[in-house]
Amino acid sequence: MTSKWPHLDYLGWRETCSALHLYLQIAGKYRLAHTPWLNHSWNATFYVTPNGLASSPIPDGPGIEILFDFREHRVVGTCGEGRRASFELGPSTVAAFHASFVQLISELGGTPTFNGKPNEVPDPVPFAEDHRDRPYDRDAVQRFHQASIAVDKVFNRFRTSFLGKSSPVHLFWGSFDLAVTRFSGRRAPLHPGGVPALPDDVAQEAYDREVSSAGFWPGGGGIDYPAFYAYAYPAPNGYRAAAVRPDAAFWHDGLSEFILPYDAVQSADDPDEALMAFLVSTYEAAADLGGWDRDLLECAHGQPRQVRTPDAAPAKDAPSAGDEKVEREDGAAKGRYWIVVDGIEAEMTYSRAGEGLIIIDHTGVPAALRGRNIGERLVRQAVEDARRDGVAIMPLCPFAKAQIDRHPEWQDVVHRSKT
Repeated sequence: MTSKWPHLDYLGWRETCSALHLYLQIAGKYRLAHTPWLNHSWNATFYVTPNGLASSPIPDGPGIEILFDFREHRVVGTCGEGRRASFELGPSTVAAFHASFVQLISELGGTPTFNGKPNEVPDPVPFAEDHRDRPYDRDAVQRFHQASIAVDKVFNRFRTSFLGKSSPVHLFWGSFDLAVTRFSGRRAPLHPGGVPALPDDVAQEAYDREVSSAGFWPGGGGIDYPAFYAYAYPAPNGYRAAAVRPDAAFWHDGLSEFILPYDAVQSADDPDEALMAFLVSTYEAAADLGGWDRDLLECAHGQPRQVRTPDAAPAKDAPSAGDEKVEREDGAAKGRYWIVVDGIEAEMTYSRAGEGLIIIDHTGVPAALRGRNIGERLVRQAVEDARRDGVAIMPLCPFAKAQIDRHPEWQDVVHRSKT
Protein backbone atom coordinates (compact mmCIF):
# COMPACT_ATOMS: atom_id res chain seq x y z
CA MET A 1 0.00 0.00 0.00
CA THR A 2 1.23 3.52 -0.80
CA SER A 3 0.19 6.85 0.69
CA LYS A 4 -1.30 8.05 -2.59
CA TRP A 5 -4.09 5.49 -2.15
CA PRO A 6 -5.72 6.62 1.13
CA HIS A 7 -8.23 4.67 3.16
CA LEU A 8 -11.82 5.65 2.29
CA ASP A 9 -14.66 5.08 4.74
CA TYR A 10 -17.88 5.75 2.85
CA LEU A 11 -20.16 5.19 5.82
CA GLY A 12 -18.07 7.63 7.84
CA TRP A 13 -18.45 10.48 5.34
CA ARG A 14 -21.71 9.47 3.64
CA GLU A 15 -23.54 12.69 4.55
CA THR A 16 -20.67 14.88 3.38
CA CYS A 17 -20.43 12.82 0.19
CA SER A 18 -24.16 13.28 -0.44
CA ALA A 19 -23.85 17.04 0.07
CA LEU A 20 -20.83 17.28 -2.24
CA HIS A 21 -22.73 15.28 -4.86
CA LEU A 22 -25.58 17.81 -4.83
CA TYR A 23 -23.20 20.79 -4.87
CA LEU A 24 -21.49 19.36 -7.94
CA GLN A 25 -24.90 18.90 -9.56
CA ILE A 26 -25.62 22.61 -9.13
CA ALA A 27 -22.36 23.60 -10.81
CA GLY A 28 -22.77 20.85 -13.39
CA LYS A 29 -26.26 21.95 -14.34
CA TYR A 30 -24.99 25.47 -14.86
CA ARG A 31 -22.25 24.08 -17.14
CA LEU A 32 -24.80 21.93 -18.97
CA ALA A 33 -27.13 24.89 -19.56
CA HIS A 34 -24.45 27.03 -21.20
CA THR A 35 -22.31 24.54 -23.13
CA PRO A 36 -23.15 23.15 -26.60
CA TRP A 37 -24.09 19.49 -26.49
CA LEU A 38 -21.25 17.06 -27.03
CA ASN A 39 -21.85 13.36 -27.63
CA HIS A 40 -22.66 11.26 -24.56
CA SER A 41 -23.05 14.38 -22.34
CA TRP A 42 -19.31 15.02 -22.42
CA ASN A 43 -20.01 18.76 -22.46
CA ALA A 44 -21.21 18.67 -18.86
CA THR A 45 -18.52 16.78 -16.96
CA PHE A 46 -15.80 17.77 -14.49
CA TYR A 47 -12.12 16.81 -14.45
CA VAL A 48 -9.69 15.86 -11.70
CA THR A 49 -6.98 18.45 -11.05
CA PRO A 50 -4.19 18.65 -8.44
CA ASN A 51 -6.45 20.96 -6.42
CA GLY A 52 -9.86 19.36 -6.87
CA LEU A 53 -12.47 19.12 -9.62
CA ALA A 54 -12.68 21.65 -12.46
CA SER A 55 -15.19 22.34 -15.19
CA SER A 56 -12.91 23.65 -17.98
CA PRO A 57 -14.04 26.96 -19.58
CA ILE A 58 -17.81 27.42 -19.87
CA PRO A 59 -18.92 29.67 -22.77
CA ASP A 60 -21.10 31.99 -20.70
CA GLY A 61 -20.45 35.73 -20.52
CA PRO A 62 -16.70 36.36 -20.65
CA GLY A 63 -16.01 32.63 -20.28
CA ILE A 64 -16.15 31.08 -16.83
CA GLU A 65 -14.36 28.16 -15.17
CA ILE A 66 -15.46 26.56 -11.91
CA LEU A 67 -13.09 24.80 -9.51
CA PHE A 68 -14.05 22.84 -6.43
CA ASP A 69 -10.83 23.43 -4.51
CA PHE A 70 -10.46 20.55 -2.06
CA ARG A 71 -7.19 21.86 -0.63
CA GLU A 72 -8.50 25.27 0.40
CA HIS A 73 -12.12 24.02 0.60
CA ARG A 74 -13.61 26.71 -1.56
CA VAL A 75 -15.60 26.97 -4.77
CA VAL A 76 -13.58 29.23 -7.05
CA GLY A 77 -14.78 30.88 -10.24
CA THR A 78 -12.56 32.68 -12.74
CA CYS A 79 -13.48 34.44 -15.97
CA GLY A 80 -11.86 35.55 -19.19
CA GLU A 81 -11.73 39.16 -18.03
CA GLY A 82 -9.50 38.30 -15.10
CA ARG A 83 -12.08 38.47 -12.32
CA ARG A 84 -12.15 35.89 -9.56
CA ALA A 85 -14.86 35.04 -7.05
CA SER A 86 -15.12 32.32 -4.43
CA PHE A 87 -16.97 31.08 -1.38
CA GLU A 88 -16.20 28.56 1.34
CA LEU A 89 -17.07 24.88 1.31
CA GLY A 90 -18.25 23.91 4.77
CA PRO A 91 -21.28 22.82 6.78
CA SER A 92 -24.27 24.30 4.99
CA THR A 93 -27.53 23.57 3.24
CA VAL A 94 -28.06 22.87 -0.44
CA ALA A 95 -30.23 26.00 -0.65
CA ALA A 96 -27.45 28.16 0.81
CA PHE A 97 -24.87 26.66 -1.56
CA HIS A 98 -27.24 27.30 -4.47
CA ALA A 99 -27.62 30.96 -3.49
CA SER A 100 -23.85 31.41 -3.11
CA PHE A 101 -23.20 29.78 -6.48
CA VAL A 102 -25.76 31.98 -8.25
CA GLN A 103 -24.10 35.05 -6.73
CA LEU A 104 -20.64 33.84 -7.81
CA ILE A 105 -21.72 33.42 -11.43
CA SER A 106 -23.32 36.88 -11.41
CA GLU A 107 -20.14 38.46 -10.04
CA LEU A 108 -18.16 36.90 -12.87
CA GLY A 109 -20.48 38.33 -15.53
CA GLY A 110 -22.31 35.10 -16.29
CA THR A 111 -25.99 34.21 -16.46
CA PRO A 112 -26.88 31.88 -13.55
CA THR A 113 -29.84 30.16 -15.21
CA PHE A 114 -30.06 26.37 -15.11
CA ASN A 115 -32.37 23.52 -14.16
CA GLY A 116 -32.99 23.72 -10.43
CA LYS A 117 -33.73 20.09 -9.59
CA PRO A 118 -31.29 17.22 -8.92
CA ASN A 119 -30.96 14.18 -11.17
CA GLU A 120 -30.18 10.52 -10.49
CA VAL A 121 -30.89 10.76 -6.75
CA PRO A 122 -33.85 9.34 -4.82
CA ASP A 123 -36.62 11.75 -3.80
CA PRO A 124 -35.08 14.83 -5.44
CA VAL A 125 -35.77 18.19 -3.78
CA PRO A 126 -35.27 21.43 -5.76
CA PHE A 127 -31.93 22.96 -4.80
CA ALA A 128 -33.39 26.26 -3.63
CA GLU A 129 -35.85 24.44 -1.36
CA ASP A 130 -33.44 22.00 0.30
CA HIS A 131 -32.80 23.55 3.72
CA ARG A 132 -31.61 20.42 5.52
CA ASP A 133 -28.33 20.97 7.37
CA ARG A 134 -25.42 19.14 5.74
CA PRO A 135 -22.03 18.40 7.34
CA TYR A 136 -18.68 18.91 5.64
CA ASP A 137 -15.81 16.63 6.67
CA ARG A 138 -12.65 18.30 5.36
CA ASP A 139 -10.39 15.32 6.00
CA ALA A 140 -12.74 12.93 4.21
CA VAL A 141 -13.02 15.27 1.21
CA GLN A 142 -9.24 15.51 0.99
CA ARG A 143 -8.92 11.71 1.10
CA PHE A 144 -11.51 11.41 -1.67
CA HIS A 145 -9.55 13.94 -3.72
CA GLN A 146 -6.28 12.09 -3.12
CA ALA A 147 -7.89 8.83 -4.21
CA SER A 148 -9.35 10.53 -7.29
CA ILE A 149 -5.89 11.71 -8.33
CA ALA A 150 -4.56 8.14 -8.04
CA VAL A 151 -7.51 6.72 -9.99
CA ASP A 152 -7.27 9.41 -12.66
CA LYS A 153 -3.62 8.52 -13.28
CA VAL A 154 -4.38 4.83 -13.90
CA PHE A 155 -7.48 5.56 -15.99
CA ASN A 156 -5.48 7.91 -18.21
CA ARG A 157 -2.73 5.34 -18.67
CA PHE A 158 -5.38 2.80 -19.63
CA ARG A 159 -6.65 5.22 -22.31
CA THR A 160 -3.27 5.25 -24.05
CA SER A 161 -3.60 1.65 -25.29
CA PHE A 162 -6.72 2.34 -27.37
CA LEU A 163 -6.76 3.85 -30.86
CA GLY A 164 -10.52 3.93 -31.29
CA LYS A 165 -12.94 6.46 -29.88
CA SER A 166 -12.41 6.87 -26.16
CA SER A 167 -13.87 9.29 -23.65
CA PRO A 168 -11.75 11.59 -21.53
CA VAL A 169 -11.37 10.58 -17.91
CA HIS A 170 -14.12 12.69 -16.42
CA LEU A 171 -16.53 12.93 -13.52
CA PHE A 172 -20.26 12.67 -14.16
CA TRP A 173 -22.01 14.74 -11.51
CA GLY A 174 -25.34 12.97 -12.04
CA SER A 175 -24.15 9.61 -10.74
CA PHE A 176 -21.03 11.05 -9.03
CA ASP A 177 -18.55 8.70 -10.69
CA LEU A 178 -15.20 9.12 -12.38
CA ALA A 179 -15.38 7.22 -15.67
CA VAL A 180 -13.56 6.25 -18.85
CA THR A 181 -15.29 4.62 -21.83
CA ARG A 182 -14.15 2.82 -24.97
CA PHE A 183 -16.26 2.47 -28.12
CA SER A 184 -16.32 -0.35 -30.66
CA GLY A 185 -17.32 1.99 -33.49
CA ARG A 186 -20.67 0.26 -34.03
CA ARG A 187 -24.20 1.43 -33.31
CA ALA A 188 -25.97 -0.05 -30.29
CA PRO A 189 -29.63 -1.04 -29.80
CA LEU A 190 -31.83 1.73 -28.46
CA HIS A 191 -31.37 2.00 -24.70
CA PRO A 192 -34.62 1.33 -22.81
CA GLY A 193 -34.20 4.37 -20.54
CA GLY A 194 -35.75 4.22 -17.11
CA VAL A 195 -32.80 5.69 -15.19
CA PRO A 196 -34.28 7.39 -12.09
CA ALA A 197 -34.64 11.17 -12.49
CA LEU A 198 -32.81 11.12 -15.84
CA PRO A 199 -34.63 11.90 -19.11
CA ASP A 200 -34.82 8.88 -21.40
CA ASP A 201 -33.48 10.83 -24.36
CA VAL A 202 -30.29 11.62 -22.42
CA ALA A 203 -29.74 7.95 -21.55
CA GLN A 204 -30.52 6.85 -25.10
CA GLU A 205 -28.08 9.34 -26.61
CA ALA A 206 -25.42 8.30 -24.11
CA TYR A 207 -25.67 4.65 -25.17
CA ASP A 208 -26.31 4.86 -28.90
CA ARG A 209 -22.92 3.24 -29.62
CA GLU A 210 -21.44 0.00 -28.28
CA VAL A 211 -19.32 0.69 -25.21
CA SER A 212 -17.08 -0.86 -22.62
CA SER A 213 -17.01 1.48 -19.65
CA ALA A 214 -15.29 1.54 -16.27
CA GLY A 215 -15.40 3.94 -13.39
CA PHE A 216 -15.01 4.74 -9.71
CA TRP A 217 -17.73 5.48 -7.17
CA PRO A 218 -16.95 6.88 -3.71
CA GLY A 219 -19.94 4.83 -2.50
CA GLY A 220 -23.72 4.78 -2.67
CA GLY A 221 -25.94 3.80 -5.56
CA GLY A 222 -26.48 0.27 -4.30
CA ILE A 223 -23.18 -0.34 -2.50
CA ASP A 224 -22.07 1.05 0.85
CA TYR A 225 -18.37 1.17 0.10
CA PRO A 226 -16.12 2.80 -2.51
CA ALA A 227 -15.66 0.64 -5.58
CA PHE A 228 -14.66 0.39 -9.19
CA TYR A 229 -17.18 -0.83 -11.74
CA ALA A 230 -17.17 -2.05 -15.33
CA TYR A 231 -19.97 -2.81 -17.76
CA ALA A 232 -20.65 -3.24 -21.46
CA TYR A 233 -23.61 -1.98 -23.44
CA PRO A 234 -25.04 -4.00 -24.93
CA ALA A 235 -23.67 -6.78 -22.72
CA PRO A 236 -22.61 -9.64 -25.02
CA ASN A 237 -23.60 -13.22 -24.29
CA GLY A 238 -21.40 -14.72 -21.61
CA TYR A 239 -20.15 -11.36 -20.32
CA ARG A 240 -21.28 -11.76 -16.72
CA ALA A 241 -19.54 -15.15 -16.50
CA ALA A 242 -16.25 -13.86 -17.88
CA ALA A 243 -13.09 -14.39 -15.84
CA VAL A 244 -11.82 -10.98 -14.75
CA ARG A 245 -8.95 -9.84 -12.56
CA PRO A 246 -7.94 -9.38 -9.80
CA ASP A 247 -9.46 -12.12 -7.66
CA ALA A 248 -11.47 -9.62 -5.57
CA ALA A 249 -13.51 -8.55 -8.62
CA PHE A 250 -16.98 -10.04 -8.99
CA TRP A 251 -20.23 -9.74 -10.92
CA HIS A 252 -22.93 -7.80 -9.03
CA ASP A 253 -26.36 -9.09 -10.05
CA GLY A 254 -28.21 -6.08 -8.67
CA LEU A 255 -26.13 -3.56 -10.62
CA SER A 256 -25.46 -5.84 -13.64
CA GLU A 257 -21.83 -4.76 -13.54
CA PHE A 258 -18.46 -6.06 -12.47
CA ILE A 259 -17.39 -4.60 -9.13
CA LEU A 260 -13.95 -4.31 -7.56
CA PRO A 261 -13.93 -2.91 -4.01
CA TYR A 262 -11.63 0.07 -3.61
CA ASP A 263 -10.15 -1.54 -0.50
CA ALA A 264 -8.86 -4.44 -2.61
CA VAL A 265 -6.91 -1.99 -4.75
CA GLN A 266 -5.80 0.23 -1.88
CA SER A 267 -4.39 -2.74 0.07
CA ALA A 268 -2.72 -4.44 -2.92
CA ASP A 269 1.07 -4.69 -3.17
CA ASP A 270 0.81 -2.62 -6.37
CA PRO A 271 -2.51 -0.73 -6.39
CA ASP A 272 -1.94 0.76 -9.85
CA GLU A 273 -1.44 -2.65 -11.43
CA ALA A 274 -4.36 -4.19 -9.53
CA LEU A 275 -6.66 -1.53 -10.94
CA MET A 276 -5.14 -1.85 -14.41
CA ALA A 277 -5.79 -5.60 -14.34
CA PHE A 278 -9.47 -4.89 -13.67
CA LEU A 279 -9.71 -2.32 -16.46
CA VAL A 280 -7.95 -4.52 -19.01
CA SER A 281 -9.68 -7.80 -18.16
CA THR A 282 -13.21 -6.35 -18.13
CA TYR A 283 -12.56 -4.53 -21.41
CA GLU A 284 -11.13 -7.68 -23.01
CA ALA A 285 -14.21 -9.64 -21.94
CA ALA A 286 -16.49 -7.07 -23.58
CA ALA A 287 -14.34 -6.81 -26.71
CA ASP A 288 -13.76 -10.52 -27.24
CA LEU A 289 -17.33 -11.61 -26.54
CA GLY A 290 -18.71 -8.66 -28.48
CA GLY A 291 -16.56 -9.25 -31.54
CA TRP A 292 -14.71 -5.93 -31.45
CA ASP A 293 -11.91 -5.50 -33.98
CA ARG A 294 -9.19 -5.44 -31.35
CA ASP A 295 -6.32 -5.53 -33.82
CA LEU A 296 -7.57 -2.29 -35.37
CA LEU A 297 -8.55 -0.60 -32.10
CA GLU A 298 -5.63 -1.31 -29.77
CA CYS A 299 -1.97 -0.52 -29.32
CA ALA A 300 0.65 -0.75 -26.59
CA HIS A 301 0.42 1.54 -23.56
CA GLY A 302 1.86 4.96 -24.27
CA GLN A 303 5.22 5.97 -22.81
CA PRO A 304 6.55 9.47 -22.15
CA ARG A 305 8.58 10.91 -25.04
CA GLN A 306 7.98 7.84 -27.21
CA VAL A 307 5.89 8.41 -30.32
CA ARG A 308 3.59 5.50 -31.10
CA THR A 309 4.81 3.57 -34.12
CA PRO A 310 2.26 3.93 -36.95
CA ASP A 311 0.80 0.71 -38.31
CA ALA A 312 2.44 1.30 -41.67
CA ALA A 313 5.92 1.92 -40.24
CA PRO A 314 7.49 -0.57 -37.80
CA ALA A 315 9.93 0.67 -35.19
CA LYS A 316 13.29 1.80 -36.50
CA ASP A 317 15.85 -0.99 -36.84
CA ALA A 318 13.16 -3.57 -36.09
CA PRO A 319 12.15 -6.11 -38.73
CA SER A 320 8.95 -5.32 -40.55
CA ALA A 321 5.85 -7.04 -39.24
CA GLY A 322 5.40 -8.31 -42.77
CA ASP A 323 8.75 -10.10 -42.91
CA GLU A 324 8.09 -12.76 -40.30
CA LYS A 325 6.48 -15.99 -41.38
CA VAL A 326 3.26 -17.27 -39.87
CA GLU A 327 3.99 -20.78 -38.62
CA ARG A 328 1.55 -23.63 -38.15
CA GLU A 329 1.51 -26.54 -35.75
CA ASP A 330 -1.17 -29.00 -36.88
CA GLY A 331 -2.26 -31.97 -34.80
CA ALA A 332 -4.90 -34.65 -35.16
CA ALA A 333 -7.35 -32.84 -32.87
CA LYS A 334 -5.91 -29.40 -32.26
CA GLY A 335 -3.53 -26.95 -33.82
CA ARG A 336 -2.32 -23.41 -33.78
CA TYR A 337 -0.87 -20.63 -35.90
CA TRP A 338 1.79 -18.40 -34.44
CA ILE A 339 4.14 -15.61 -35.40
CA VAL A 340 7.06 -14.02 -33.56
CA VAL A 341 7.59 -10.28 -34.08
CA ASP A 342 10.26 -8.32 -32.22
CA GLY A 343 10.78 -11.39 -30.04
CA ILE A 344 7.10 -11.48 -29.00
CA GLU A 345 4.79 -14.33 -29.94
CA ALA A 346 1.16 -14.03 -31.04
CA GLU A 347 -0.97 -17.10 -31.65
CA MET A 348 -4.33 -18.34 -32.85
CA THR A 349 -5.57 -21.79 -31.80
CA TYR A 350 -8.09 -24.12 -33.38
CA SER A 351 -9.58 -27.57 -33.00
CA ARG A 352 -10.67 -30.06 -35.63
CA ALA A 353 -14.26 -31.24 -35.99
CA GLY A 354 -13.96 -34.07 -38.46
CA GLU A 355 -12.09 -34.10 -41.73
CA GLY A 356 -13.59 -30.98 -43.27
CA LEU A 357 -13.93 -28.42 -40.46
CA ILE A 358 -11.63 -26.46 -38.16
CA ILE A 359 -12.94 -24.32 -35.31
CA ILE A 360 -10.90 -21.22 -34.46
CA ASP A 361 -11.37 -20.78 -30.71
CA HIS A 362 -8.83 -18.20 -29.57
CA THR A 363 -6.58 -15.43 -30.84
CA GLY A 364 -3.99 -13.89 -28.55
CA VAL A 365 -2.01 -10.82 -29.62
CA PRO A 366 0.10 -9.23 -26.84
CA ALA A 367 -0.43 -5.52 -26.25
CA ALA A 368 3.03 -4.68 -27.61
CA LEU A 369 1.99 -6.00 -31.04
CA ARG A 370 -1.47 -4.44 -31.22
CA GLY A 371 -2.19 -2.14 -34.12
CA ARG A 372 0.22 -3.92 -36.48
CA ASN A 373 -2.30 -6.24 -38.14
CA ILE A 374 -0.72 -9.29 -36.54
CA GLY A 375 -4.05 -10.90 -35.69
CA GLU A 376 -5.33 -10.32 -39.21
CA ARG A 377 -2.26 -12.08 -40.63
CA LEU A 378 -2.94 -15.14 -38.47
CA VAL A 379 -6.55 -15.33 -39.68
CA ARG A 380 -5.51 -14.72 -43.28
CA GLN A 381 -3.09 -17.65 -43.15
CA ALA A 382 -5.82 -19.90 -41.77
CA VAL A 383 -8.13 -18.85 -44.61
CA GLU A 384 -5.47 -19.53 -47.24
CA ASP A 385 -4.71 -22.95 -45.75
CA ALA A 386 -8.42 -23.81 -45.57
CA ARG A 387 -8.82 -23.05 -49.27
CA ARG A 388 -5.82 -25.14 -50.15
CA ASP A 389 -6.91 -28.08 -47.99
CA GLY A 390 -10.59 -27.90 -48.92
CA VAL A 391 -11.84 -27.42 -45.35
CA ALA A 392 -14.26 -24.95 -43.80
CA ILE A 393 -13.68 -22.60 -40.87
CA MET A 394 -16.04 -22.00 -37.96
CA PRO A 395 -14.77 -18.81 -36.24
CA LEU A 396 -15.97 -19.15 -32.64
CA CYS A 397 -13.25 -16.74 -31.53
CA PRO A 398 -14.86 -13.26 -31.59
CA PHE A 399 -11.71 -11.66 -32.99
CA ALA A 400 -11.39 -14.16 -35.84
CA LYS A 401 -15.10 -13.81 -36.62
CA ALA A 402 -14.80 -10.01 -36.75
CA GLN A 403 -11.85 -10.30 -39.13
CA ILE A 404 -13.62 -12.75 -41.43
CA ASP A 405 -16.78 -10.64 -41.42
CA ARG A 406 -14.72 -7.65 -42.59
CA HIS A 407 -13.41 -9.56 -45.62
CA PRO A 408 -16.10 -10.55 -48.13
CA GLU A 409 -13.45 -12.40 -50.14
CA TRP A 410 -12.96 -14.84 -47.26
CA GLN A 411 -16.58 -15.96 -47.03
CA ASP A 412 -16.04 -18.98 -49.28
CA VAL A 413 -14.30 -20.87 -46.47
CA VAL A 414 -16.82 -20.07 -43.72
CA HIS A 415 -18.79 -23.04 -42.40
CA ARG A 416 -22.51 -22.71 -43.12
CA SER A 417 -25.02 -24.60 -41.01
CA LYS A 418 -27.34 -26.80 -43.01
CA THR A 419 -31.00 -25.83 -42.75
